[in-house]
Amino acid sequence: VSNDWDNKWFSATKETDFGWQLEMAIPFKTLRFNPKIEKWGINFLRTDLIRNEVSTWNFVPRNFSAPTMAFTGVLKWDSPPKKSGINMVLIPYTSWEANQNFQTETPAANRFNLGSDIKLGVTSSLNLDLTFNPDFSQADVDRQITNLTRFSLFFPERRQFFLENSDLFANFGFSSIRPFFSRQIGLFGGERVPILFGARLSGKINRNWRIGAMNMQTGNESRLGYNAQNFTVAAFQRQLKGRSYFGGIFVNRQGITGNNSINPSDYNRVLGLDYKLASLDNKWTGIFFAHKSFTPGLRGDDYAHASYLNFSIPNLDIMWNHEYVGRNYRADVGFVPRQDNFNSLTNEIIKLAFWRLEPRIAWSIFPGGKINKMTHSLYSSWYADSTFRTTDAVYSFTHTTIFSNTGRFSASANQNYVRTFFPIDITYTGAVPLPADVYRYRNITMSYASDLRPKFRYSGGIDFGTFYNGKKQSYNLSLSYRAQPYGIISLNYTRDEVMLPAPYANTNLNLIGPQFDLSLSRSLFFNTIIQYNTQADNVNVFSRLQWRFKPMSDIFIMYSDNYDAINLSKKNRAVVVKFVYWFTGA
Repeated sequence: VSNDWDNKWFSATKETDFGWQLEMAIPFKTLRFNPKIEKWGINFLRTDLIRNEVSTWNFVPRNFSAPTMAFTGVLKWDSPPKKSGINMVLIPYTSWEANQNFQTETPAANRFNLGSDIKLGVTSSLNLDLTFNPDFSQADVDRQITNLTRFSLFFPERRQFFLENSDLFANFGFSSIRPFFSRQIGLFGGERVPILFGARLSGKINRNWRIGAMNMQTGNESRLGYNAQNFTVAAFQRQLKGRSYFGGIFVNRQGITGNNSINPSDYNRVLGLDYKLASLDNKWTGIFFAHKSFTPGLRGDDYAHASYLNFSIPNLDIMWNHEYVGRNYRADVGFVPRQDNFNSLTNEIIKLAFWRLEPRIAWSIFPGGKINKMTHSLYSSWYADSTFRTTDAVYSFTHTTIFSNTGRFSASANQNYVRTFFPIDITYTGAVPLPADVYRYRNITMSYASDLRPKFRYSGGIDFGTFYNGKKQSYNLSLSYRAQPYGIISLNYTRDEVMLPAPYANTNLNLIGPQFDLSLSRSLFFNTIIQYNTQADNVNVFSRLQWRFKPMSDIFIMYSDNYDAINLSKKNRAVVVKFVYWFTGA
């Protein structure tokens, strides 16, 4: 199930002497459903912010979130609703972009784009999406994070085309062992590359079977040294007893030569099988998978497998997880950051196999009064190489208190073990690399988040202790003010102070991000985020004005700017104007 669903629907609210009322209208043409089914699983939830109380139409145990689909009620129709007309939506767009790179002193460039998406209901619950020359300039920018780990960070997909039914493709594997990650399509080295066209078929073919197929074609981008690629993904899910299902996925990246023919020596393929366990009462959940990759010149140890099992009742939560990724396993269209180890001596990434064992046990009490819930947990994450020699480990004890006013306090004590294979600059600032060695260090983290209901709210945290062969102190602060009904103004600040013995440098890293999300009317919205990042040596400004002149139809004006974080010299600048219109009978 995806939380990013967005389509045409209507709503209105009204305050009365007895409270407030809400009416919503969702056209049946907007929904994917089988018209032969008389019973729908459904639930409604209401949040009373004054009392910090969540009410649901059908009962949901308090140790699960209210939207958990295991506890839907039954909506029984007198007669099943019928689909009306052809379920087809045409979404053309046109955009104009002007950009300039001040570092290369190239003249300003102007570009006019024209493209379209088409949504076609093949059946009542099977949808075909087509896209031609898509443009995602209106998508939110990534929220930057200071990285003091040795591995890449995960940034979520924000492009609308990839979001509907995204779980059918993206939920295979684990969050850190993904055979498919849509951000690998149309992005290269953090920059956009052209997507020429794409097609996606997804949905249910009957009560027990759900299928998905996607094909995307990208074009050459000589400026980045990027050659055209074709991406194919096929997936299925077979419903089993209860809420469990069995699924399979096939991912293929195929290189294209300069004369638009297939390059037989440039490909990567992943074939995987997953089993997702989910009991009817949601006490037992789990994921078990085995994946194998196919890459020219790489044979043997080219597979990954894992198991995750969780048991949850109101007072107790027990979790077990194991992972293995082989040295020759490749997921070019996926995300497996732990496999990559950077060798600063040769300036290359070395792929290494790893094992992981990750148990956790947590017990909770519900005192009542001012305290809603208190949880204590023991957690361990142990990594080893293919010979079971420990490479990384963390052992943690954590206490969390959730207050009845929605506030939250958390504290943890951590014991860390790290074995580095190559010299590494842990701050990524060009400092003298730490030698390859074994490092043991301890740290304590504490955080607090205030009551979420007032117009002004805040959260903050501190992390202090030893760090590799030195010390580290980290602070974070988040402030937010809701200028009701006009919008939210927020500020996020992170500071990391890394203190290492000579000849390794002391480093202070700062990340400041003020953000403005304003609703100037029910159809006019303005968003601005500024990110000052000393680790990336960059100041980024992104502003977007959106006018929703009809449901799902918009005019966007976007402005982005990047500066050097030290002397504020200009790097690049862009302005984009985009028009999107939904042609539909709904």
